[in-house]
Amino acid sequence: MKKKQVQESQVNLLELIPVQNIKWKEEEGLIVLLKPKLKYPFFKKHVLPRLKKPYYKIKLDAVGSFIWEMCCGSFTVKDIGKSLKGKFGDEIEPLYDRLALFLQSLEKNRFITYKGINK
Repeated sequence: MKKKQVQESQVNLLELIPVQNIKWKEEEGLIVLLKPKLKYPFFKKHVLPRLKKPYYKIKLDAVGSFIWEMCCGSFTVKDIGKSLKGKFGDEIEPLYDRLALFLQSLEKNRFITYKGINK
C-alpha cells in the first residue's frame, strides 16, 4: 500500500496529458457534458436507447469549457495553464490551483483520463 502512494507522489501534474472520456456538445458557445444515466454495458446497450433523456447534462462555464476543449490528448496541463493565462489573464488567478482542482474533479467523475498513466 505504501508503494502505491510513493509512485503517485512522483507523478508531476504539469507533465500529464488529459484526454476526454465522455460525450459532449456545444450549446451557445459553452460545453455541455453528457454523462450516461446507466453505467453497466448491458443496460447501456438495451435500456439507454429507450430512455427519453439518457444523459445527465453538466453545463460548464467559460473557463471550464476552454479547459475541456484543450483536454483533447495533445496538450499537457502546463500548456493548458499557459493558454488559460493568455486568454483570461489575471482573472483566472490562482491559475494552477484552480486548474488542478478542476482537473481533479473531472478525473474523479471519470470524465477524463490521463495519457500514459497505468492504474
